[in-house]
Amino acid sequence: MSVRIEVGNRDLEIVVVADDGAPPRLLRCGPPSWAADLPAGQPLIEIVTGDSGHAPSSSRITYGELSSRLRYVDHAVTDLPGGWTELTLTTRETQPGPAHRLGTVTGLGLEAVVRVTVPPTGCALRSEVTVTNAADAPEPRTLTSVASAALHVALGHDADSAPDALTLATARNDWIGESRWRVAPLRSSGLEELGLGERTVGSRGHVSVASRGTWSTGGHLPCGALWNTADGAAVVWQVENNGGWRFDIAENAEGTSLALSGPTEDDHRWLAVLAPGQSFTTVPASLAFGDDLDAAAAAMTGLRRLSRRAHPDNEELPVVYNDYMNTLMGDPTTEKLLPLIDAAADAGADYFVMDAGWYSDTDDWWSTVGDWIPSTVRFPGGMGLVFDRIRERGMRPGIWLEPEVVGVDAEAAKRLPREAFFLSRGVPVVESERLHLDLRHPAARAHLDAVIDRLVAEFGIRYFKFDYNVTVARGTDHDADSAGAGLLAYNRAHIDWLAGILDRHPDVTLENCGSGAMRADWAMLSVSQLQSTSDQEEAEFSAPIAAAAPFAMLPEQAANWAYPAADMSPEKTAFTLANGVLGRLYLSGFLHLLSADQKELVAEAVRVHKDLRPFIRTATPSWPLGLEQRDEPWQALALRDETQTVLTLWHQDGAATDVRVPLPSLRGRDVDVEVLFPASAPAWEIAWSPEGGVLEVTAGEPCLAARVLRLTPQ
Repeated sequence: MSVRIEVGNRDLEIVVVADDGAPPRLLRCGPPSWAADLPAGQPLIEIVTGDSGHAPSSSRITYGELSSRLRYVDHAVTDLPGGWTELTLTTRETQPGPAHRLGTVTGLGLEAVVRVTVPPTGCALRSEVTVTNAADAPEPRTLTSVASAALHVALGHDADSAPDALTLATARNDWIGESRWRVAPLRSSGLEELGLGERTVGSRGHVSVASRGTWSTGGHLPCGALWNTADGAAVVWQVENNGGWRFDIAENAEGTSLALSGPTEDDHRWLAVLAPGQSFTTVPASLAFGDDLDAAAAAMTGLRRLSRRAHPDNEELPVVYNDYMNTLMGDPTTEKLLPLIDAAADAGADYFVMDAGWYSDTDDWWSTVGDWIPSTVRFPGGMGLVFDRIRERGMRPGIWLEPEVVGVDAEAAKRLPREAFFLSRGVPVVESERLHLDLRHPAARAHLDAVIDRLVAEFGIRYFKFDYNVTVARGTDHDADSAGAGLLAYNRAHIDWLAGILDRHPDVTLENCGSGAMRADWAMLSVSQLQSTSDQEEAEFSAPIAAAAPFAMLPEQAANWAYPAADMSPEKTAFTLANGVLGRLYLSGFLHLLSADQKELVAEAVRVHKDLRPFIRTATPSWPLGLEQRDEPWQALALRDETQTVLTLWHQDGAATDVRVPLPSLRGRDVDVEVLFPASAPAWEIAWSPEGGVLEVTAGEPCLAARVLRLTPQ
């Protein structure tokens, strides 16, 4: 008997088959035009348990011995609110494994349910798996990894799944060096040719990318892409957790496999012990497909817009001024802030955000954070006077907070119970002179809720910049099966706490920051309205970060610093302002000290950005010069919809002045090219070649410079 299950939408076809004697697997997954079936072999559900391990032995999150013993039980297809569709497929352990032969496991108690949700439109899906130990099972079972999604990768019309046919893109992510993409053939990325075709087995090794510690993106981004090198057909993915995650790319006898996972024992000290009747649900993971990388990225962008929390900011996209970067750098006072407030209002900002330092009478505040009481030394007349001035100038007030940590010298460190913090064998975890609050504990949550509610009530705060400047390697083992399990439970409690703020204060906007973008994952971004893309202080190094940001987040969430300074040339001033025009314009700098011409450039950038906001929140991104741009002489980011393409080009100092920008979506069409910003700058030579679909650009001088161009097909 064979069961065939079909689900999808007009853009996506998913077919699952469940044959007798084999676990369910994906037969098809991608656009309906991809007619070829995926290779056989890779189970849809991949589980590794302490009592069964791998078969054959490896450190992969696939090849779970238990996975090969799961059999189809039933399934259901359900219509969900908003036009979403959900496939729920139930499997059960139906055959004894190696531990049964030892007598250490005596029942067949594990059940695994995969839930695949499909949006109303778009070639994308989300997947998660729930594993349950049956209520009548005779003993507990220990999970060491559970993949959220697993499939063979066979892309395009020919569905070639061999590693030799594929190109891989992954991104290193570090403080002031975010979104450093590397694009290379899969074989040279670590999945070497071992002659496995002659052995009819898969590799023991794999390309594995995983997080470390509580900075979910402190080493790599939890997203990536594979594409068919021959025709460009692509898959893009993301793992949606604000803590531990991992993805594996490996070679099976049938071709290339991809598995996406939350925390694992090998990487995050995670395991889950399921007593009879207990369940564990993985973090979600999402996949998007397209005939090229741009199409797959567009499908993922659409999925993100449909899966994020509704909020007025999503539509309005207010311009933010923040006093930190290259400006007050954590040293605000009333005297210093007032001229900045006036200058930000004159430039057209909608929010004015006071950054770090407001809670301390001195500059040495690192170990005292956590009480969040305004300084009386910095604000002799009271901090409320500053926020009153912000409102008088027509802006909404915001404030910086690092809510999850408490300095060892703070009163809260002494007042809160020990169990309100991360613990290791009963001892509080200390990292960089900070304790870490455990939001599973009611005292920790009550402490932070009181802080937020007080700041909203007393000062009318309408914007919180939530920072996170430590990474804790091991989570908490208090009231948890493992330190990794404690961290995952904390991660989920953290998201719930953020949602609670927005439930109580629906007009408050939340910015996600973690030493720049050290926690820029979709779990956080699905509930936060903005994401700080970097702490980078140098304009020339900010451009590639701004260009790459929309691969991991929505363009309208990408808070890119734009920090003009009085000593910048007109071209460099425009260069830093261009960072935010196609993202979320995030101003800083001593704007009141700028020349009249520079002030006009700032006001112009704000006007152009505001005019583009309806376009930005619906457009999809592409990278006409490729994703791997950090060390290139030119960087490029394009946003496009059915009517126009808007392109930002950044030229690095001293680089070649000529660049050819492929825009294949416009090939064969006559195009009008307009310089949107800066309109008054020296003209660049720009020529459009409709036959090749290439924009040929020559900068006037070999200096740091940028232009924002609009291309409109005639």
